Amino acid sequence: HRKNPEDPHKTAEPVVPLFVDRYFIHWYKADVKGKSCEDHCIPQHSNRICVTTLTESHPVLQSGKTIKSIPCQISTNCSRLQNKVSGKCKRGAQFLTELAPLCKMYCSDGEAYTVSSCVRGCSMEVIEHILHKPSILQEKPSTEGYIAVELPKFEESKNITEGLLTQKRYEEVMVKMH
Repeated sequence: HRKNPEDPHKTAEPVVPLFVDRYFIHWYKADVKGKSCEDHCIPQHSNRICVTTLTESHPVLQSGKTIKSIPCQISTNCSRLQNKVSGKCKRGAQFLTELAPLCKMYCSDGEAYTVSSCVRGCSMEVIEHILHKPSILQEKPSTEGYIAVELPKFEESKNITEGLLTQKRYEEVMVKMH
């Protein structure tokens, strides 16, 4: 236990890492689809499951924007909300490529941002609570504000991080940009 800086006679509470920091390796995709600062973070669990979130540098989190809506209707025939996964083989899951759109975020200032998968695999779910409370993406982007859960194919799971940056490398890229 460390000493509390405000009262040296009291012991400070130990800092417990967040669940996502403890059990996930964080991968990053900078400038998704060539769009400056539209960076995504892809935490990957040891069981291969990946989660898509926004990075702190994403314009939606940087400029105090208000998210108006987050539709998951990708095209006339494709809605991420129609994804119905069942069974051990994950029947019914939509297959995603690295650049597959998961949803679009429309902001009150008229700007729109597309959130992409960044990994190849099956879409396990798009998190519906962000549709009803879009501000959660801005309030808790690395915990409750995640956008989707994807499961890479077993045979591709070792290669899914190709093209993604480690946290250290992403931090180095961000320092060079500023």
